[in-house]
Amino acid sequence: MIINIVAGGPTDHLPDLTQYNDHNCVWVGVDKGVTVLLEAGIKPAVGFGDFDSVSSDELYAIKKKVNQLMTYEEEKDETDTEHALNWAIGQNPDKIRIFGGTGGRLDHFFANVQLILKPALKELPYQVEIIDQKNIIFVTYPGIHRLNKISEKKYVSFIPVSSAVDRLTLEGFKYPLKDRHIPLGSTLCISNELLNDYGTFSFREGILMVIRSCD
Repeated sequence: MIINIVAGGPTDHLPDLTQYNDHNCVWVGVDKGVTVLLEAGIKPAVGFGDFDSVSSDELYAIKKKVNQLMTYEEEKDETDTEHALNWAIGQNPDKIRIFGGTGGRLDHFFANVQLILKPALKELPYQVEIIDQKNIIFVTYPGIHRLNKISEKKYVSFIPVSSAVDRLTLEGFKYPLKDRHIPLGSTLCISNELLNDYGTFSFREGILMVIRSCD
């Protein structure tokens, strides 16, 4: 099972959601994201939010069409997207994807990036991905990782999000590396490219964010 979470970010940053409407996926809407899903002809299984960003007519439609709504007060300790992500993790899926998490307000974007850095996610057997029209973002931990080529997103960037990433090795890339120490703040590993159908990257210590992008 794949759980697709659609947050309330600007719709012009969204990819075509129907491309991700796999037969085994469950859709979840967050606040305005519930309306976005309904307008795309996709019925979310669950909706989360305080729904402060929807009109009264939209809220009426949401209550009429969505069977399970998890509503919260505007003043709370977790964002609506975090509530949705916590619920998704509890369903033990094979993958979680977040849409509508980029663009618009930078504080919302960085909050969503913080979500995929939650320590609890380190133990999951998959990466939680943030996806928009031009990017796929996820976080990895020490080990050996394979990266398959995605033709429409040919650029691959590796960004340390811990104090450093130690002994980073890139194989099968246009700009290979061997056992490099990458400190926080380094831009050494921006805009790399795979040479063939796949490549591998590995490191011994730290936390690494991987961003796959197109122009």
